[in-house]
Amino acid sequence: METNTEKNGTLYICGTPIGNMEDITFRVIRILGEVDLIASEDTRRTVKILEKYNIKTPLTSYHKYSSKGKIDQIIGWLKSGKNIALVSDAGMPGISDPGEELVARCIEEGVPLIAVPGPSSLTTAIVLSGLPSDVFVFEGFLPRDGKSRRKKLRDLKKEKRTVVFFLSPHRVCDDLKDILDIWGDRRLFFGRELTKKFEECWRGKISLLIDFLSCREIIGEIALVVEGYSGKEEVYETGEEEIKKQIRIFYSEGFYGKEAIKKVASVTGVSKNDIYKIYLSIKDELSEK
Repeated sequence: METNTEKNGTLYICGTPIGNMEDITFRVIRILGEVDLIASEDTRRTVKILEKYNIKTPLTSYHKYSSKGKIDQIIGWLKSGKNIALVSDAGMPGISDPGEELVARCIEEGVPLIAVPGPSSLTTAIVLSGLPSDVFVFEGFLPRDGKSRRKKLRDLKKEKRTVVFFLSPHRVCDDLKDILDIWGDRRLFFGRELTKKFEECWRGKISLLIDFLSCREIIGEIALVVEGYSGKEEVYETGEEEIKKQIRIFYSEGFYGKEAIKKVASVTGVSKNDIYKIYLSIKDELSEK
């Protein structure tokens, strides 16, 4: 055991496979077998690892729905001298993951931390993307709410670094359409079920990916890597129905008349005069709340 000389136990932050069970490291297997307890985001997944490698260490659940009392309990065990391994449902704990809060609390309480590196869907997607990887920004999951999601994307529109997102399979088409509407037709990498048997990798423009996915049932975990802002708009062909849709979206967000037209022009690259003509055709159906 890689122990410390203090009274407190150590929290080992252990990376586990994101799909392929063979991707676990010898060191992680050893640590999982030597600690007193494993704090797991998804005990069902962790049990499969323990069974495969004949590890008998007891489990306790720790996930995003865990109460503050659960964190207090884990900190209490660590302060009593117990060594605990923290594992997520897949990959490295603490990245878009409830482990972040426990790690921060350990730092506050003076509990020693040791990272035991392992697989990460974030870095796996970046290296497979073929997009610039010398600098990139990770934005996790986009907001569920459409208004909040579009605001987030507008804030990031001129980010020059490569941008990485995790996508929910239930919202992937909505996310992609908003990215296309606001950022234009950029190059991207779409990685689904990375390292698993049915891994799927797709590279190309956003508009083509939307067409590719439109008639398919989408399941599994998704990582999206999008090229950064190049200083020019990657304009795609915007039809009249799309302009009407954008006007309605901005009206629903509280932008009316000239404000809405200006917003739609900034998103689509279409002239304000052309948008105004389309606006007049639907003006009577729009309402200012």
